[in-house]
Amino acid sequence: MDLVALGKRVQVLRAERGLTLQALADRSSVSPSMLSSVERGEKASTVVVLDRIATGLGVRLSRLIEDPEAQRMVLRRADEQDLVHEPGGWSRTILTPVVPGVNFEWIAVTLPPGCEPGTYGPWAAGSHEFIAVTEGVLTMTVGDREVELGAGDSLYLAADTPHGYANRGAVTCRYFVAALIMRPRGAVSN
Repeated sequence: MDLVALGKRVQVLRAERGLTLQALADRSSVSPSMLSSVERGEKASTVVVLDRIATGLGVRLSRLIEDPEAQRMVLRRADEQDLVHEPGGWSRTILTPVVPGVNFEWIAVTLPPGCEPGTYGPWAAGSHEFIAVTEGVLTMTVGDREVELGAGDSLYLAADTPHGYANRGAVTCRYFVAALIMRPRGAVSN
């Protein structure tokens, strides 16, 4: 672990919260001199001390010790993507990795002929979905409206209303869903 980088993260998080060294010391039960040494990258702390500092800052310990640059690019090879086979014969491939603090999903879906997976949502206010059909015909139900999308068609919807997907045709339907899902206030994100 790079002590200087760790110290900078602690210092930035403390500054973002408007805390003095003494205020963070009071919140974390870590002495101001130890906090100062950690922020300057001069002292290696135990996991217990780092956990106290994280608690004082109101963040998870992992946020202090993770290399933020490691999350700037996440490569998922085709064989590492999650393929989920659902009841009814349809499948979805989750293309996006889980990235702490990012509520975005990109999914490839395959619906066999006559498959209606059902209705979803509503997601929290401010959630969005973008659908792009690459093959077949997708029937979307959004609230009480229904629309058919053919190959090459796309649709945006505010996903804070119930919405459903169906392939009522005689050929397989393939489409992508890009979703930005908002979390209700107070929900914890990694």
